[in-house]
Amino acid sequence: MSGGLPLRRALALGIVQGPAELLPISSSAHIVLVPWLLGWDWDAIDPEVRKSFEVALHTGAAAALLVGQRRLIAEELRSFDAGRALLLVLSFAPAAAVGYGCERQIEQRLGGPRATAFGLLAGAALMVLADRRPQLRGRGEARPMDGLALGVAQAAALAPGVSRNGVTLAAARWRCFSRAQANLLSRTIALPIIVGATGLKGARLARRGTTPELRKTLAVGIGASFVSTLASQRLIGLVERDRALWPYSAYRAGLAGLVLAKLRRGH
Repeated sequence: MSGGLPLRRALALGIVQGPAELLPISSSAHIVLVPWLLGWDWDAIDPEVRKSFEVALHTGAAAALLVGQRRLIAEELRSFDAGRALLLVLSFAPAAAVGYGCERQIEQRLGGPRATAFGLLAGAALMVLADRRPQLRGRGEARPMDGLALGVAQAAALAPGVSRNGVTLAAARWRCFSRAQANLLSRTIALPIIVGATGLKGARLARRGTTPELRKTLAVGIGASFVSTLASQRLIGLVERDRALWPYSAYRAGLAGLVLAKLRRGH
């Protein structure tokens, strides 16, 4: 074991992170549930090691998104103005405040398989309901109240299983944005919160210090997450097409059902 986590398992979770990050199926849920479903002795690993590894996965994904979405980022920066700045701040502030103040409590109380399964189901229901709304709004029509709605959605996504991508898509569709614009908004507001969370957790990790074995594990996780996220960029195009969100909701419900069934058998 390297830092409590075998390198082959670090590699496997890094590969899972990429597509799970880009689709509205909750990457956090998969990082919790894949080891649990496969019977890994996940709980025996030191909680700080697990949390450090999650930081590594998000670091790799954030770096890949910065590279893969560089044209979109450049385009958004060229048209950046006071209105877009306010929209971005309102979409960022609620999640930043909740994450900074309540991260530990959320991890301790909502980090298990059962709570994650319920998060998957809640996010799936929200996506299906919101996707029934009319597609009336397009690019350039986002207003401060839309930013606030997206910010509240990102704060709710701190609960494992809810999915930042999924719940912000639901929020934008509830505000009657088209599916294509909802996806654009979801991706536009994603990077600041991902980079911010990575920076916060990375700073905490730096204060705690790391062992050479743990650094090797983190490097494998970062590299695998970066490569898998970059290689999965075409999945964004699949989601962006004018397609209903119900297939992702069905997948989430199926995964949650599998988890709850296993929990029931365990009792």
